[in-house]
Amino acid sequence: MNDKPNEKPRWLDRPRNVDRLVYALYACCALLFAADLFYVKHPHFSVEGWFGFYAIYGFVACVMLVLAAKQLRRLIQRDESHYEAERPEDQLR
Repeated sequence: MNDKPNEKPRWLDRPRNVDRLVYALYACCALLFAADLFYVKHPHFSVEGWFGFYAIYGFVACVMLVLAAKQLRRLIQRDESHYEAERPEDQLR
């Protein structure tokens, strides 16, 4: 975990604290999702008035971005040796 043996472990080095952080994030997301019930909506389109529309829309948009990035990576990916130095005799030319 730590590179230096005398260094004290940090709070995110403990798996228990990472789990707590993830559960806190889940709780925050659930509370924000449930808060959608307690305010008056003034939607421009009727679909915006559905319960949890923006949460679901945001999740789907994020998933679509990840999938698009994976496909884009295939298109613009370079070889692993692309940035390696050329042979010394090639540099003299």
